[in-house]
Amino acid sequence: MLKILKKIAGYFFILIGVLFIYVLFATAVAYVPVNKDQSKYTHQNLSIYILTNGVHTDIVVPYINEVYDWRMHLNPALTPGGRTSAQWVAFGWGDKGFYLQTPEWKDLKPSVAFNAAFGLSKSAMHVTYYDKMIPREDCVEIKLNHEQYQQLCAYILNRFDSDDQQLILIDTDQNYGLNDVFYEAKGKYNLFYTCNTWANSALKSAGLKACLFTLWDKGIFYHYQK
Repeated sequence: MLKILKKIAGYFFILIGVLFIYVLFATAVAYVPVNKDQSKYTHQNLSIYILTNGVHTDIVVPYINEVYDWRMHLNPALTPGGRTSAQWVAFGWGDKGFYLQTPEWKDLKPSVAFNAAFGLSKSAMHVTYYDKMIPREDCVEIKLNHEQYQQLCAYILNRFDSDDQQLILIDTDQNYGLNDVFYEAKGKYNLFYTCNTWANSALKSAGLKACLFTLWDKGIFYHYQK
């Protein structure tokens, strides 16, 4: 029995070591830029934003503009506050259980954390509507052209789950406020693909500055705050 326990302990410490090395590696490569040179793009006169709450990155785009009309898919009236209008819409992809069962860090359950880390639960798209965006340290404006914006919107829309081309609204009372809703989404959140990995990939899909890879919001914002 003692030998078995020692073997289990050995495997446990190996796993911890591997995870520690992985986190160090993931943190390091977050500072490696991709698409750093934007000079090849012309007419970058459209604005989007990246927004963070200190942990999680949202991609914020115009609700309506001359290039893309999100009214085709989204309706702010479905929010708890029954909004009648919106100028901006923010998208955040992540673990469904974490989104709906963890309004604050103190509410985090071990089972939710475990399921999220190992891709054992579904994912959700968190959609938040805003009247205006104010650039600041946690809200950075990014310029892009029409083609880049179309690519970005296509990437975001593709992560929503749908039923007969209709996005699937999650019926919940766990909204974060009066201006947000949740939708079913594709994919699995896990240790190797987080909410920030998704947001970083969204930027890369449009040829915008991004990290080579990241698990954290700080990796993304680093490339826009230098």
